[in-house]
Amino acid sequence: MACERGYDAIVSILLAHYAIDVNLKGDYRYTPFMRACKFGMAACVREMLKDSRVKVNETNEFGRTSVWWAAHNNHLDTIKWWIASGREMDLGTHLYAIVVATKKGNTEVAILLETFKSDASKTRHAMRVEIGWYNGAAAEMFALVVFVSDGLLQVKNTTTTAARFFSIAGILPLELQMVLCHRLVGSTKEIIQGKDSEVAFKSLAEALLWSSIFTG
Repeated sequence: MACERGYDAIVSILLAHYAIDVNLKGDYRYTPFMRACKFGMAACVREMLKDSRVKVNETNEFGRTSVWWAAHNNHLDTIKWWIASGREMDLGTHLYAIVVATKKGNTEVAILLETFKSDASKTRHAMRVEIGWYNGAAAEMFALVVFVSDGLLQVKNTTTTAARFFSIAGILPLELQMVLCHRLVGSTKEIIQGKDSEVAFKSLAEALLWSSIFTG
């Protein structure tokens, strides 16, 4: 009910409870996340997307998914936040979200979903820029980490991008440096080269070791 009516503060409180069943199915096997998507409660959708326990691609009794309902009811903001979150979005095969959006005349939704289908990484980045996902120096640092890990950016030699990457990293709180470096080190697509960049990166890597995030 909280998801259906957009009570995002209550949703946040409930999600904080370790034992709550975030995927509990009610009438016609609707999940809470599906209710939020069906009624376009973008704030509730944002809160639930942060919780890894939430199964975003569940189907109801009629085989419809959360993204199908968002597309059917033209909830563009809901879909934008979902794409920006990086969570998986199953567009479906039988009850296809793009098809229903087109049939309903929800052109913007149909175009966005089609674009996402063809290039998920670039569409996700575009959505993050559009909705203000990146904001301030810390977020810009995170944006660069995302670009690298998603294969949208390769930092080679001592490029201005690499220099900016590490200059931003240097002014962040240690805790955030550790989180972001952990994300970057865990990526399989990054290429970090060049004397200045390597020195700067190693100084941040030391913070990771010091914090015992890495062992061995």
